[in-house]
Amino acid sequence: MVGACSSAPPPPPPLAQVTVPVATGKAINPTTPIVVDAVGGKLTTVTVTNAQGKHVAGGLDGPATHWTTSEDLGYGGTYTVNATAVNADKKPTAKSFTVTTIDPATTAYANVIPSPDVVDGVGIGVGQPLVFQFTQPVKNKAAVQKLLTVTTTPAQPGSWYWIDDQNVHYRGPNYWQAGTKIHMEAKIYGVDLGDGVYGAEDTSVDYTVHDSWVAKADGSTELLTVFHNGQQVKQMPMSLGEPNNPSHNGPHVISEKAAQTVMDSCTYGVCQGDPGYYRETVYNDLRISNDGEFVHSAPWSVGQQGSANVSHGCVNLSPADSQWMFDHFGLGDVVEVTNSGGPPLPVWDTYGDWELSWKQWQEGSAI
Repeated sequence: MVGACSSAPPPPPPLAQVTVPVATGKAINPTTPIVVDAVGGKLTTVTVTNAQGKHVAGGLDGPATHWTTSEDLGYGGTYTVNATAVNADKKPTAKSFTVTTIDPATTAYANVIPSPDVVDGVGIGVGQPLVFQFTQPVKNKAAVQKLLTVTTTPAQPGSWYWIDDQNVHYRGPNYWQAGTKIHMEAKIYGVDLGDGVYGAEDTSVDYTVHDSWVAKADGSTELLTVFHNGQQVKQMPMSLGEPNNPSHNGPHVISEKAAQTVMDSCTYGVCQGDPGYYRETVYNDLRISNDGEFVHSAPWSVGQQGSANVSHGCVNLSPADSQWMFDHFGLGDVVEVTNSGGPPLPVWDTYGDWELSWKQWQEGSAI
């Protein structure tokens, strides 16, 4: 009888390998995902925790060979990765890794203007520029601007303009359409703004543009004519800046609203004892520039309103007319000044944005 042949059993499959490509010892950007890979097997458990023991969210792919974090990490963090994979024989391989993130010396926020809580429930006017105000100077303007987005419904063109290193404004060739829905974002977390400054967090905000309110202040007639959604609804006598203190020409945008304000000429260098000094509580105040121009109640100049320009640059109205303006106008609404004898409102003076042509405005983009 001939004996049967026998063969050796097949060798066991090799153990699975677990790797974390970013665990090189070099600090990573906190927006870089931590990916855990399994070769020759499947991942069964993965945990990523920070130094305080808080778990970082993540998930497996379909074949269970890759696990990826699904949320950003923090700056200056140390993360422990514990992962287990099994091979075809269900034998486990357990590994631990350490991942660190960069720790910038300075971070900066992109604050939005106007603040959403200020305009909540009332919306913004058709002339309101959209503003990101950075808390630190931005050197890498082009790189940062690519991460700033504005979406309008209905769609309208627009462009960014860098007023300075910390303020970037957005507007279109024309005022916003009434009823426009606006969403703006700054996706700057983890982004190098320049000179070692990194974005502190992403920012987003939503606005609604309310009805169109535009007032036209004509210094040659001393009349303020008001248009609501393009239709004239009111005309009132006014007084602009006197020849020695002319109001700025051009579109102005309301940036603040206060029932009363103490106006002090010393804020622009004319102090007590100087000719022309004044300090007075003024009512129904709509700020239209940062250098002291307001639409406000001026009972002392009612006799000149409609016939002479006698203010220090403000739009003087009677108490009744100023109350009407205060009741109907708000942030982002427009006061267009013409024939005042003054220079154009500087683009940097709060909202001198509309003094520039569309071509000039586009030239202020960093891209």
